[in-house]
Amino acid sequence: MKYIGAHVSASGGVENAPLNANAIGAKAFALFTRNQRQWKSSPLTKKSISLFKERCEEFGYEAKHILPHGSYLINLGHPDPDGLQKSRDAFLDEMQRCEQLGLDRLNFHPGSHLNELPVDDCLARIAESINRTLDQTAGVCAVIENTAGQGTNLGYTFEQIAAIIDRVEDKTRVGVCIDTAHTLAAGYDIKTEQGFTETFRHFDEVIGFSYLRGMHINDSKKDLATRVDRHDSIGKGVMGMTTFKMLMADPRFDDIPLILETPDESIWAEEIGYLYTL
Repeated sequence: MKYIGAHVSASGGVENAPLNANAIGAKAFALFTRNQRQWKSSPLTKKSISLFKERCEEFGYEAKHILPHGSYLINLGHPDPDGLQKSRDAFLDEMQRCEQLGLDRLNFHPGSHLNELPVDDCLARIAESINRTLDQTAGVCAVIENTAGQGTNLGYTFEQIAAIIDRVEDKTRVGVCIDTAHTLAAGYDIKTEQGFTETFRHFDEVIGFSYLRGMHINDSKKDLATRVDRHDSIGKGVMGMTTFKMLMADPRFDDIPLILETPDESIWAEEIGYLYTL
């Protein structure tokens, strides 16, 4: 069974995210557990934590269908020691928030070399950052999101993600989130049946479906191998519908959060409903 939702607002408190997800007919959802534009945020209150858990139970949202998203500020491969420490501190805080909320995964963008570190050194630094955080937390999986490869962002090839996973000591607590728009922009042609099949054969060979913990279901404004990250609403970008039809028909994508990050939230309920018809 497919669990489709969207990255909903947690404005006013994390406890509002399940309400916002339920309002659009979502069976899964993503949220920020803190302000993603600030390095430090106020701790979660006991009331917020309690209400979040109560509402998830009320609307039937299990932890495995909730995909919290890390702050965009975090760069776990930062070449500068100060920037690296700030990123590691923020990442640890977010993993601890997931623990407090009873969530079992945190999705994040791996990091960037900023033209100051060799790629392999940056990938090793990202893995080291993950290891340090896993040592200080329990029960939460660090979920690496593939990127479009814009600028100096790493994680745009399956091989780069595999290189990070290889260096993570506790393999049970590392996973992957695949973003369809990023995948296309990074150079994987998932617009055709043949291309989709080959891309995910390659994914399984290099990383493995056992690591897949979620997906971001987005159309793209930018075409194949442009390395530019621009999401679009389903069917309104360059992808066409084959990608989404293949995905919805494939049982390998069952029982994980399939999250819309499409730009027009006013049609999220419509997009979710349409995807279920496929």
